[in-house]
Amino acid sequence: MLISLLLFIASSLLLAGCSSALELLVLRALQGIAGGGAAIIARIIVRDNWQGDELARRLSVLSIAFITALGGGQFIGGLIGRYSHWQVGFVLMAITAALALGLSYSLPLQPGRPTAGASSGMVATYWALLQRPGFLGPACAGGLGFAATVTLQEVSPFVFQEHFRLAVASFGGVGLIIGLSYFGGAMLVNRLVARLGGVRLMHAGAGLIGLATSLILLLWFAGVLTHLSGLWIFIALYSATIFGQAILFPNSMATAASDAQGYGAPAMALCGFLQQGLAGLAATASVLLQQDGAWTIALCVLGVLTWLQVKLKVRPVPQFSQTPSK
Repeated sequence: MLISLLLFIASSLLLAGCSSALELLVLRALQGIAGGGAAIIARIIVRDNWQGDELARRLSVLSIAFITALGGGQFIGGLIGRYSHWQVGFVLMAITAALALGLSYSLPLQPGRPTAGASSGMVATYWALLQRPGFLGPACAGGLGFAATVTLQEVSPFVFQEHFRLAVASFGGVGLIIGLSYFGGAMLVNRLVARLGGVRLMHAGAGLIGLATSLILLLWFAGVLTHLSGLWIFIALYSATIFGQAILFPNSMATAASDAQGYGAPAMALCGFLQQGLAGLAATASVLLQQDGAWTIALCVLGVLTWLQVKLKVRPVPQFSQTPSK
């Protein structure tokens, strides 16, 4: 974690002073590696301390940190774009990582323990994990939902500013609504997962993502998403998609990690890699799909695939009677 945070701080500070597109791309790649490393290790630390539905509840608290990126970051970015220079954003990232670096010293971390896959090699361990339906199904479901939300994030500047003619500062304000949506979904998981179970919440979150993304596609080509009324409908469906992912994400990761308890940290690392990989592919493709509403088709496909993945690949955990047999 310390190495990841130090690399993030260094790359952020260098980004604030870069002067060419090549420097920007290379440093952003390093920054992404560092950020991804810190994020996965944080989840591993949580996994080391909790399992099952309680793990989902704890991961929902951790996922509230996404609000900073989804809501607060977008809002601050809007203010920076209006009142300052883009380099200031990278300075703020470096300061945030420095605070995280200091806080990490207060973590009561214990020495690592051997796991089932520790002696078999990295490739063999990951291959064994990929062959476990109870791991792969939830992990891919969370990744597909993540890909849908990333697609929305990537195209939203184009949609809000080119289609709805919003100013930069107004676009930043929308980020607060999106952030509140993620916060609401994460808090719902925190409150209800012990009562309803993680798998049931996964089905609810995936169903909401599939419904909201399908409505965006239908209403876009029906010409409904225009003018002020269409703007608010789009924001509502955007928020519903984010809300659904906030429900799906912690439960998908907890379900996958709990199915592979004996694999320890590699299980959480592979789950994060699958989810981030699917999101990365979606982000890359979305750049090419901004014109003529093609992004709505891709978004709908991802949303429906998320629902189908949970519906077909994630089975409810059987509830056994507590009455002793006679």
